[in-house]
Amino acid sequence: MARLRLNADMGESFGPWKMGLDDKVMPYVDLANVACGFHASDQDTMRATVRLAAIHGVVVGAHPSYPDLVGFGRRSMACSGEEIENLVLYQIGALAAMCRAEGARLGYVKPHGALYNDMMIDHDRLEAVMRAVVAFDADLPLMVMATRDPGPAQELAAAQRVTLWFEAFADRAYDADGRLVNRREAGAVHQGAEMIVDQARRIALGQPLVASDGSELVLKADTLCVHGDNPESIAAIEAIRQALDALEAGS
Repeated sequence: MARLRLNADMGESFGPWKMGLDDKVMPYVDLANVACGFHASDQDTMRATVRLAAIHGVVVGAHPSYPDLVGFGRRSMACSGEEIENLVLYQIGALAAMCRAEGARLGYVKPHGALYNDMMIDHDRLEAVMRAVVAFDADLPLMVMATRDPGPAQELAAAQRVTLWFEAFADRAYDADGRLVNRREAGAVHQGAEMIVDQARRIALGQPLVASDGSELVLKADTLCVHGDNPESIAAIEAIRQALDALEAGS
């Protein structure tokens, strides 16, 4: 069984405002998606998060978003393709500088929030993100959502010569197309650790999930996103790590 790498959003504090439990999550993940200042974070938080990742041997990824600190990057914005390309490139460069200062290397790019969701629907936006990645470093993988039909994204990536990492979520509900159920809807975010760990195991094994309409959904993923902002979620992450390690050892 191919290794399913765990990733988590990190470095989302801002000035005196603290968010997340990065020091508790970092020991259990393989990849750290570090906010780059547009939806969260600041220069001090970014560098400290890169340093923490380096201590634990975790690969650092840029987590760029729309320029939306007030909305935490969860609101769509009317940006042109050129604007998206430039704002993503700007954020990648900022985090790469922090990596260089800490003797680390930027390993991939994962857009955040509304930008992430928008680019999976609007391929002009996805192409703009890809152009930014290629302009900075064509060898950097781009993390995108694993959906029922990955073909369109794969075709665009092949044309742009971009490597894709497909991502699934252990703690989110999916619709029939394999897209995330809107957070405003009931049941969009799984709460119980048992349910979250079961979904992680199913994704790792290629077993079907149950979509919001009751249909079966199989997602082919390279990486699994986990969220850790409270003690209960930390316990779930630890359990997921143990479950995935056990599956890998038994494969």
